[in-house]
Amino acid sequence: MRRVLSAAVAMICFASASYSQGWFRQPTPNDTLRSTVVLPDNSVIFQIYAPKAETVSLTGDLPWDKPVHFRKMDDGVWKGRLSPMEDGVYRYKFIVDGVAVYDPKAPLASETSALLTLDAGSDVFFAMKNIPHGAVAERYYWSETLGEMRRLHVWTPAGYEKSTEKLPVLYLVHGGGDTDNSWPGVGAAGLILDNLMAEGKMTPMVVVMPNGSIAMPDGNMIGEVPVFADDMVSSIIPFIEGNYRVCGDQANRAMAGLSMGGMETLEVTLNHPEMFSHVWVLSASFAPGNKEVYEYERMRLKKEADRYNRNFKQLVFTQGGPSDIAYNNCKETLKLFDEAGISYEYHEVPGGHSWTAWRQNLYDLAQRLFK
Repeated sequence: MRRVLSAAVAMICFASASYSQGWFRQPTPNDTLRSTVVLPDNSVIFQIYAPKAETVSLTGDLPWDKPVHFRKMDDGVWKGRLSPMEDGVYRYKFIVDGVAVYDPKAPLASETSALLTLDAGSDVFFAMKNIPHGAVAERYYWSETLGEMRRLHVWTPAGYEKSTEKLPVLYLVHGGGDTDNSWPGVGAAGLILDNLMAEGKMTPMVVVMPNGSIAMPDGNMIGEVPVFADDMVSSIIPFIEGNYRVCGDQANRAMAGLSMGGMETLEVTLNHPEMFSHVWVLSASFAPGNKEVYEYERMRLKKEADRYNRNFKQLVFTQGGPSDIAYNNCKETLKLFDEAGISYEYHEVPGGHSWTAWRQNLYDLAQRLFK
């Protein structure tokens, strides 16, 4: 397995430049910036990318007798050093031109984003309704792949705590730059699943939302794909099956992911088709724009076609229509599946490359799994 992953790492990294040009904006120093660096003596370097700012300072639970003086670097990064501190937990904010700013590069920065909910009425499928609600738990597990504690979220249906029944599992992955809090947050996964359960439209299941984002040493986002795939198989699945009342066989195991999470879904399931019966790829493709990568995938799909057709009860690709930035890349990927004779479904929904499409995807796929 590791030889396959190593080959994938090499080719995915090779394709990263063209991938970035196709799906992401131009890079800046902010992309790989560490906003806080704790030095051996417990002093701290604070950094923020603010190329147009005139002044930067710091506030929070910090001693008044230890002011942090910032200096602007040539690349637009402001740096300041805090004198050695005692061990502890401290709140802080940057003050940029007089405006208090939450650290945009903090590990959980994406979770501080405000959410605006526009709900035209209680009939929308992600509305909060007067029904039995399940639980969304925040759990930590030890990653054998990364040698560190990692977080994931787990949704269990209403009544799970009092039941003795083992349930199937869906592993649901977010997109690049987000965290495991994205699906239960902006993705409204808990509300979508609660409503479907109350309406009797889905098979009771456990839904695991892992953190698919992994900081790579070289800043290469694509390089996280095979690393996460290894973590899924070696740590995440064993943790869930060891701590939750779930079925541990192929027929009762599904995986779905959006954008970068869709790439991770392909990496996991194509390397381990005997582990999953249902696979949904949302607004994603193989790493685009590199002939060597596509040739590798073409040969792999041809070689393993019978294995995939035999094991996948559902293999579904779905996108947010032609406005989805992954649209053309996905179409090119599907040509390889066609050429290899691998059976799949393809659907489009409105919304482009956005949570509008992905919430609809979850609503649709949850109703079809494990039936």
